[in-house]
Amino acid sequence: MVATLPTPDMRPANPRFSSGPCAKRPDWAVENLDTSVLGRSHRSKPGKAKLADAIALTREILRVPDDYRIGIVPASDTGAVEMALWSLLGERGVDMVAWESFGSGWVTDVVKQLKLNDVRKIEADYGELPDLSTIDFSRDVVFTWNGTTSGVRVPNADFIPADREGLTICDATSAAFAQPLEFAKLDVTTFSWQKVLGGEGGHGVIILSPRAVERLETYTPAWPLPKIFRMTKGGKLIEGIFKGETINTPSVLCVEDYLDALNWAKSVGGLDGLMARADANFRAIQDHVDASSWLENLAIDPATRSNTSVCLKIVDPDITALSDEEQAAFAKAIVSALDKEGVAFDIGAYRDAPSGLRIWAGATVETSDLAALMPWLDWAFEAQKSALKAAA
Repeated sequence: MVATLPTPDMRPANPRFSSGPCAKRPDWAVENLDTSVLGRSHRSKPGKAKLADAIALTREILRVPDDYRIGIVPASDTGAVEMALWSLLGERGVDMVAWESFGSGWVTDVVKQLKLNDVRKIEADYGELPDLSTIDFSRDVVFTWNGTTSGVRVPNADFIPADREGLTICDATSAAFAQPLEFAKLDVTTFSWQKVLGGEGGHGVIILSPRAVERLETYTPAWPLPKIFRMTKGGKLIEGIFKGETINTPSVLCVEDYLDALNWAKSVGGLDGLMARADANFRAIQDHVDASSWLENLAIDPATRSNTSVCLKIVDPDITALSDEEQAAFAKAIVSALDKEGVAFDIGAYRDAPSGLRIWAGATVETSDLAALMPWLDWAFEAQKSALKAAA
């Protein structure tokens, strides 16, 4: 039935719209990478220089204050967040703020793994932000800046007081390099370079404010810390971690790929250029959604809509009248049809999120590819709806 409908004339030149690992930068080629350090120790002089360059360029492009530490750590953004949770929490009560699956995962870790007693959960359903005014900043606060699986982000850092007593721990993995992060309001910021910059997976970045460093040097958790989580020794910060002496062996090839992405970022105007690209990509999707009768943005408030992980729900009355399982199957059929045509890969909603589509709009995606994709969404929807009616 799908084949009987005429297909759109234009096709995306790059059909990679996955929300992680994300599309490589435009014109990326493995041949562009400097492989001279491959096979060398990451602790060799050139190996450490590469890691130090990655840290320095991260600071420059993200505009991280000079007195903040930046470290490259194992296990992607998850490893960076877990390092912060296990190393810093427990000194005081904590407010866990969550509105999608990854934020909810941090709640589970703090309650069921760390087993902290003084935990407040401040939560909202997919598509919404919780009431940020209810957060108590005399406590530690853990939140995601951009909900990768809901497409809902905090609009800014105005809800965080400058004179807070507790620490703010922010999972910014799908926000860094696409949305402005106010580091003065953030004590721990984490991300993975496989998101907005399209780097290879497996490595995380953790950024610490002076207040976070002070906590590390004055507070010892009640539980044992695995070696890969330890950022202090003898009550002092292990400064080498934040100068390129990583805790475990990094992939030198992945580091080189990150350097390639960072240098590309500089070439397109640095942070301002990256954010402008993501904003243009979001607008290409949202303009189509605004004109659509069957699609809506999962994020209800326009001020909270992500410009990277754009999550869409199907609102056609004939489809919403179906059972949840049937709606999920319908959305998966759309995703499968687009994949089969080679026009969009990996755009299904996250497994724990409401059924629908999730299209990555980060800076490495070309706006022209998203513009070409939009008519294909309508094609796939109409084809699947026709097939559904024919089968009824």
